[in-house]
Amino acid sequence: MIEAAADITEDAFLGGQLLLRQKRTGHRAGHDAILLAAATQARAGDRVVDLGAGIGTAGLALARRVAGIRLSLIEIDPELAQLARANAATNAIPAEAIVLDVTADAQAFAEHGLVPDSVDAVLMNPPFNDPARHRGSPDQMRHTAHVASEETLHAWVHAARRILRSNGALTLIWRADGIADVMAALSRGFGSLAILPVHGEAGKPAIRVLVRAIKGGRAPTRLLPGLMLNDESVVPKKQVRDILEGRAALPLAEP
Repeated sequence: MIEAAADITEDAFLGGQLLLRQKRTGHRAGHDAILLAAATQARAGDRVVDLGAGIGTAGLALARRVAGIRLSLIEIDPELAQLARANAATNAIPAEAIVLDVTADAQAFAEHGLVPDSVDAVLMNPPFNDPARHRGSPDQMRHTAHVASEETLHAWVHAARRILRSNGALTLIWRADGIADVMAALSRGFGSLAILPVHGEAGKPAIRVLVRAIKGGRAPTRLLPGLMLNDESVVPKKQVRDILEGRAALPLAEP
């Protein structure tokens, strides 16, 4: 059951094109989810799965940009899944919200119609903070959304690989200093990687990486020019404003 209205906020994304209700406390939707959506390639008719969807931010933002996708929002927390379902309805976006652990086995996925080799595109923003270096939040749901165990990334990539069809694409966002972990997790079954570093400020190291990987792909890995979120004056760059307001996509979303 969704909490009382006082515990829920309604926030505008994509320049007001997407209105999302979310809990006032715990994990809150932000730029990472919007960047992930802007990096995901999809076409009308594609079956798309958002793993660990939360309130549906990334998947619904993608559906707002690419009309006609068949969207499934996978979330372990029933309350967040209910919010995702309500958010899809509020924004008149066809989507199903499924309560399911991303690390569940193939049978659990199949019970929801997600059989092996059946999905065109997967996007995901897994928990990526290292528990050895990150002080977890006392809020359990916020902790679950942010802090990864050693096997988290491998388990999520495995789930994506299982449901993706041959030549289907996985798009993910991860912390930049964990790029080696991403490469290791994608080394089995994926290729044709395209990597986009994301920098918080000009002249500073990247803080995130956006990665697109193709199931069964064989093309060489491509490292794209970095995306700078802010200029030297710490003002959001026009390209970033256009992406966050839903007027543009990232190069990873291009065919």
